[in-house]
Amino acid sequence: MEEIREPTTHADNSNKSGLGNWIKSDSALRTADLLAGAIAIAVIFWWLQYSTRAICCGDFDGYYHIKWARMLWDNLRAGHFPPAFPWLPLTTLNPRDYVDHHLLFHIILIPFTWFRDLQTGAKVAAILFASLAVFSCYWLIVRYEIRYRLIWLLALLACSAPFLYRMNMAKAPPFAIIFLVIGTYLLFEGKHWLLLPLTFIFAATYDMFVLLIVATVIWTIVIGWTEERFEWRPLAWVGLGSVLGLVINPYFPHNLYLFYEHASVKITANDFATKVGQEWYPYDTREFLINCAVALVAMLVGYIAFDGSDRKRSQRPLYFLILSTVLLVMTARWKRFAEYFPPFAILFAAFTLENFWRGRAVFTHLPDDVMEDLQPFLDRQAAAPAKESGNDETWRLIKAVFVALALGAALFANVYRTARDIGESDPRDYYAKGAAWMRANIPPGERIFNTDWDDFPRLYYYDPTHFYTSGLDPTYLLDQNPELSKLYDRITTGEEEDPGPLIRDRFGSRWVFSDNTNDHDGFFDNALRSGWFDKVYEDGDCSVFHIRDQKSTPPEEKDDNPADVDKNDNSP
Repeated sequence: MEEIREPTTHADNSNKSGLGNWIKSDSALRTADLLAGAIAIAVIFWWLQYSTRAICCGDFDGYYHIKWARMLWDNLRAGHFPPAFPWLPLTTLNPRDYVDHHLLFHIILIPFTWFRDLQTGAKVAAILFASLAVFSCYWLIVRYEIRYRLIWLLALLACSAPFLYRMNMAKAPPFAIIFLVIGTYLLFEGKHWLLLPLTFIFAATYDMFVLLIVATVIWTIVIGWTEERFEWRPLAWVGLGSVLGLVINPYFPHNLYLFYEHASVKITANDFATKVGQEWYPYDTREFLINCAVALVAMLVGYIAFDGSDRKRSQRPLYFLILSTVLLVMTARWKRFAEYFPPFAILFAAFTLENFWRGRAVFTHLPDDVMEDLQPFLDRQAAAPAKESGNDETWRLIKAVFVALALGAALFANVYRTARDIGESDPRDYYAKGAAWMRANIPPGERIFNTDWDDFPRLYYYDPTHFYTSGLDPTYLLDQNPELSKLYDRITTGEEEDPGPLIRDRFGSRWVFSDNTNDHDGFFDNALRSGWFDKVYEDGDCSVFHIRDQKSTPPEEKDDNPADVDKNDNSP
């Protein structure tokens, strides 16, 4: 029997033809490049993030962020917003003045607190946010049809080891990059009014929204130089968005004071009034050159290739030149900006080289009527031997392969180094046993004297039943009570030989938590010799002391090796 076939409809042919045409189009190529870039970026950050089982990396802030996001969710469900924050009563983050200056970031984190394990949720969030940050930079390259975009993707991923390291922290900086890239796109496209909601969201997410203000000022200067006019609209929308983001805030007006506190203490060319996190100190020159080698080479290439002779065409390269230079200076002064300078250095080189290559095309700057008169001569030039063109293509391919191999080697080195550094982070259960002992043996609501301000996030994560002396930033204690902050420094560094009564009377605490690093040997010696302290718990990571009611005979140490302490007899 003859097979009866369904006739092929015109619509079917049109659909197949349309799909085939799309597959061959530039749009399909861009989509493929973006998809390949997204996969590569995600794989690298997944690999780096799971170089450790803990929330990475060098500091503990991720523990605070994910725990507070969970508490925020629990309080929202119970109808309490914003929730109270009683954990740092001696600082500017006391219950009356507390400000969540990452409010929207913490709200975005809430779905990741639905994981059975909060640490896993924080790690997945860090992978996603870091990947989106790098992908946004790559998207900008694809969007503006920068050639050799896969090579630029390699450059973005290889730009700096500290960049990769800091992107893996469960913190807000990736959003600063994402918002800054979106803001750059809106400035380039003249979609000025959209800067209002963007800046509003940025200000509610992270106090680095000032970078978008800086970028807008730079773009206004660029427009003034290239077009000889004052473009006020971006400044107006960004300014209004910033004001609304600060004012329409459940913590207003305390958020303004906290913002001022951060800026006045950290943005200084001199030494800080108190010891702060290592990220706020400058790089050693050799360390800076090694860490940011690819980004610095990109800056050098951009400086050499920049051509400002055609002001209109040089707008975007000039914008990236100024912005990346500002970020370079900031990174040289403060390690804190190591995650911002490198990707924008790559964008500067990408846009500048693209402008340079396009500018080398013959007569591209001439008016249309002149181009029409010269067309016969251009036709003759087009008839040049194909062999010469083929040689040029081969030479360009060789150079592209060489650059790709160099960037691939840099990427491998940076990923290997970053994975090693992340793998050396404190383990997943660091402080967990000590915090569990405090929960079980110290009455809830007691204030714990923690000898390191940066131990607070893990203590808060594992033991939110107690309050602490200093945390998140040492300037919070300094600003609230300068005299108490100086006393805190003297006690924890061992300068005060009889710390017991001072901790009890001035800080209102009868309990001391300390890590077992050499940083506190002086405090340990003073405490145990004074006759005021009993060491009630010790493991390989930390120790807990109890201050006696009266001074007495110093306790006898069982053994100097913390690992040999009897864990079954730790009652006060």
